[in-house]
This record gives sequence, C-alpha cells and structure tokens, in this order.
Amino acid sequence: MLTTQDHATLVRAFYDAYNRRDFDKALAMVTDDAQWTNIPFSATFSGRKGYREYISTWTTAMPDSKVEIVNVIANEDWAVAECIGRGTHTGPLAGPQGNIPATQKRVDMKFCEVLRLKDGQITEAHLYFDAASLLRQLGLMPQAQSPNQPVLSGH
Repeated sequence: MLTTQDHATLVRAFYDAYNRRDFDKALAMVTDDAQWTNIPFSATFSGRKGYREYISTWTTAMPDSKVEIVNVIANEDWAVAECIGRGTHTGPLAGPQGNIPATQKRVDMKFCEVLRLKDGQITEAHLYFDAASLLRQLGLMPQAQSPNQPVLSGH
C-alpha cells in the first residue's frame, strides 16, 4: 500500500520527467487506460497514447516549456499539484477552436492538476487553468483592467 508521501513523490517525479523530456519515464507512471482531461479546452485523452498526445499539445506549442511545482497535496487516492508552467509559444497550440499559430510570446501560467493514483500510477487527471489568462499572455485577448484603473470613456 502506497502512502500519501509516496503519492507526493510520484507526482514530483512525474513533473520532473516532463521537465527533462523523459517521456518514457512519464508514460511508465500512467496506466494503460488513463483519462486525461483538459477542462478549459474540453478535451479528453485516453490511455498512454492519449497522454502522449496531451503532452505533445504543450511541447509542440512551447518546446522550452518547464513546470515549477508550487505545492503538492496527496492522500490515499488523489493528489493535487499546484504549478506554474513557463515557456515560449514558438509552435502551434491545439486549442478548442483549432490551432493557435505561434505568437513568439512568453507564457507564465498558473495551473492545477488533480490526479487519481492507484498502485503507483496515474489513472486519471483533470487539468485546470485560466484560459483567458493564457490567451492574454499570447496577445490574443485584451489585457484585463485592474480594479484600481479608471474606466476610460470614448471621449
């Protein structure tokens, strides 16, 4: 029986494998029937092949992308990883309405992944991030006004 500490260690090793581009190691941590869901993009990926496709979405768009783990919370069945993803958008990003062409913009994106764990492997994952913040950083949406910024009229 794996402990909560074992699960936290597994999650940290999983993101470390991503950062080192050791996808064989990462794939070994995923079950054959794993389900990966990108919540903001309404996209689900199935199995190890699906996980590879999911990862390819990000590494194609941002080949220099890295994940910084901010916090990992784990119990017997689940782990939550709070992270920051950073990279330069130099390739197409598969979005919900088709590919987003490279913008050459740097991205610094907070995200959270909720991972179901069983027998030392990831069986399910839900990715959460603010899609509007991502689009703003890519220059595809206007910057949000700060609460203290006055609203300018059309005069």
